[in-house]
Parts: sequence; structure tokens; C-alpha cells
Amino acid sequence: MAKASHETLGKADVPPRRAPAAVRLPETMPLLLETSADRFYALLDSGGGEKLERYGPHVILRPEGQAIWQRQLPQKAWAQADAVFTGDTDEEGVGRWRFPRTPLGETWPLEWEGLSFLGRFTSFRHVGVFPEQAAHWRFAEQRIRASLNANRRPVRLLNLFGYTGIASLVAARAGAHVTHVDASKKAIGWARENQEMSGLADKPIRWICEDAVKFCEREVRRGNKYEAIILDPPQFGRGPKGEVWQLFESLPHMLDLVRELVSDHALFVNLTA
Repeated sequence: MAKASHETLGKADVPPRRAPAAVRLPETMPLLLETSADRFYALLDSGGGEKLERYGPHVILRPEGQAIWQRQLPQKAWAQADAVFTGDTDEEGVGRWRFPRTPLGETWPLEWEGLSFLGRFTSFRHVGVFPEQAAHWRFAEQRIRASLNANRRPVRLLNLFGYTGIASLVAARAGAHVTHVDASKKAIGWARENQEMSGLADKPIRWICEDAVKFCEREVRRGNKYEAIILDPPQFGRGPKGEVWQLFESLPHMLDLVRELVSDHALFVNLTA
């Protein structure tokens, strides 16, 4: 599902909820996953409505509305940023970034545990990857490998709102058959670039540019099942045919669909929202 501003969205089209037909899965205590600083990423400091991060070789300064506390590092440390998001509405793409030290291009190479992909300076302040998800990538990879080693049963993974595809690549590298869904044709293109860069072009990944809800509704009608499902939905978004996604209105219906898509040999459902 493509990201979008609140102002551009209407009311989400959400059908009446019905009792799910799927079997209720056993519940376990929450598992707390943490992402630690490494060569790929580090959160250096945050505060005053901003955050200072390191992505590979570059230090990046971006707005962060939830950082309402005081900064811990001195201003001298913040002044070392290689890239600063300006949000200049007169510019597009990389033009909304300022490079105080050395001019940088739109993309730069990143690497996580042997997986290569691109960081990207976008017009909506994202950089093409959400590093806090690294703990989830590692968890998914471990569960997929363990299942394949123990059961020799194929693992089908559905990645909804998949963006630039890092989770899809991790799962495919582990041996899963991946279906990657995102409403943005541009994001799908970036994901395929990352697949080529990682040397995983031969891995079984289906790239689907479609509204995530519509895709899941069709999969339910077809009776398709998945052993693993990942969802990373935006708060607001639009599908390629104008479908409206609003998190608090749309998520309950989406989760009803997910229940029906989970196979009897489910490994995990991973929701970040």
C-alpha cells in the first residue's frame, strides 16, 4: 500500500465484519525483539522533534514527531550529518534533502548480514529501508530455516505492504516461496532492484502491484494459504485504483482476512502498526 498524506484520503471502504471461519490459533506470551546498533544502522540520538541516525557510512538527520524529549548529544555531533531532510515542497525526490558536507546521489549501497540493497533519499523523508525491522527479518529467517530443516515442507510467505522488499529478500534467501504485495509500482521497482543487487534473481518471489486488501480478499476466495504472513501497513494510503486505507478502520477487516489465509502449519504472523 503506497504511503499518502492525510489530506488526500477519503473514508476507507470497509465491509461489515463477520465472525471469522478460521480456527483460533493458540496464544503465547509476547516475544520482545530488539534491534541493536551495528555496521548497517545505529540510532545516534533523538530529541527536539528530530533524530540522528547512521545508515552504513552516512549520518542522516530527519524529522521525528515522537521525539519530544531533549537531545543527549551536543550540537557539534548533530552538525556532522551528511544528509538533512528539508521537506522543501518546491522540490521533489532527492531535492528535498540537503548535503552539508559532500554532495550525495539519490542512492547508496547498504548491507545487512550478507544481503545487499540500496538506501534511497526519497521526497517523503524515508530512506528506502526501515532498520528497526531487522529484528523481525532475523526472526523470520530463523523460523523459516528451522521449519525447512525439520519438516522439508515448503514455506509460503505473504509480505503485505512490502515496500522495497528487504523482508521478502530475507525470506527468499532462507528458502521461502514469497508473494510480495505493494500498491506502489515505484516501490515494486525498487524492490526488484534490491533483488538483483542481492544476487537473488533466481529466488521464487512473486511481485504483485495491487491493493493489499483486494489481494487478500481474492486469495481467500481462491482458498490459498500461507505459513507466514508479514504486514507493515501505513497509517494512511491509497491503492493503485484509488482504494482507501486508514489504519484504524481498515486493519480489523485485514486481520480477519489474514486469519483465513494462515495455513494449518503456520510459523508466524508479524504485524507492525
